[in-house]
Amino acid sequence: MKLADKVVIITGGARGIGKETAQKFFQKGAKVVICDRDRSAGMAVLEEFGDKNRVEFFEVDVTNTAQIEEMVQSTIDTYGRIDILINNAGITIDGFLTKMNEDDWEKVIAVNLSGVFKFTKAVIPVMMQQGAGVIINASSVVALYGNIGQTNYAATKAGVIGLTKSWAKEFGPKGIRVNAIAPGFIETDMTSTVPEKVLDIMKEKTPLKKLGKPEDIASAYLFLASDDANFINGAVLSVDGGLVI
Repeated sequence: MKLADKVVIITGGARGIGKETAQKFFQKGAKVVICDRDRSAGMAVLEEFGDKNRVEFFEVDVTNTAQIEEMVQSTIDTYGRIDILINNAGITIDGFLTKMNEDDWEKVIAVNLSGVFKFTKAVIPVMMQQGAGVIINASSVVALYGNIGQTNYAATKAGVIGLTKSWAKEFGPKGIRVNAIAPGFIETDMTSTVPEKVLDIMKEKTPLKKLGKPEDIASAYLFLASDDANFINGAVLSVDGGLVI
């Protein structure tokens, strides 16, 4: 799975799964361009990497079209191409439907669904010009079976699957593969505040009887981005320990 000199953009790349993904791609020789709203976390990631010639950070809000376009253009100006886009950024604002206000709905839609649309729309022209590219979108296991208290989140992640399959058909003939990852329960900052008894329930529901690690998702991203997956298009890869069985 060598990715020497491949240029990858990773959204939400300063923490958790995004950071782990950035590290894996960097280790495989890729030129890594990450963006995140958290500038301090992004700058800390830069310090960890070492070879500043192969990694860049942009403070970008994935809901802001102007910031996205500026980052994409800067990446093209620097490297001349974009080979891989990983739409990893996402947020949760959970609550029962009866208590969920419209602002909580709109914020999650804006980041998790519209952000994927906006970033892909900005990147796809250069991939079409190249006649090659890979786009990987972050969905979720809750897109496949729903979840109590996650109306907004589940809706966005189900929407991401719809985008993925539509784009796979639309851009496959142009040499561009589009796939999605559907993680299960993963140990991240989001789960660090979850009560232990709830985490135990999550583990019990998972046939492997454990939570996933960020590196499990990063490895799946890496596989789908590599030439080893060159005939995989329009797929939704569940990385959930068997949760949806």
